[in-house]
Amino acid sequence: MSNNRKRIVILTENEIKKTLARLTSEIIEKVKNLENLLLVGIPTRGIHLAEVLEKELSSKTGLKIRKGVVDPTFYRDDQYRVGTRLIKATDIPTPIEQKEILLIDDVLYTGRTIRAAIDALYSWGRPQRVMLLVMVDRGHRELPIQPDFCGKQVSTSKNESISLRLKNIDNEEGVFLE
Repeated sequence: MSNNRKRIVILTENEIKKTLARLTSEIIEKVKNLENLLLVGIPTRGIHLAEVLEKELSSKTGLKIRKGVVDPTFYRDDQYRVGTRLIKATDIPTPIEQKEILLIDDVLYTGRTIRAAIDALYSWGRPQRVMLLVMVDRGHRELPIQPDFCGKQVSTSKNESISLRLKNIDNEEGVFLE
């Protein structure tokens, strides 16, 4: 973070917990058959969000919700621009045919990561439905992708960035505009 740019708190740790509780309730309301649901986290923070949502859903419903990971890196159309990073192994614990998939990511921006994640998912089979949950939607879409579940919408300029920080990854928790 550069020194001349102000860091603004969008969501505090407590607000993140409340937002995740609300999102859990929305999932229970919108997904008719939770036993057919597969939570799929997108690295890095989407994986942690999937874990939290799985625990919340299980505690509210008593059901064991399955979860997995999909790494969209090799499916991106802008790899030359974003470069590569350490790949997190895609781990889909069940056949996805006829499953309702809930893709989970931290911040939705251009839509390119989500498009790549959907392409990666379809290499594993054809799900019944794919939904999207994001903690923050910051706009500036380049593709026609919208979240089914959204923690918070934040209008940003293209030169600003939004980051979700999580205790077990970043040693602090919150959503910040920088």
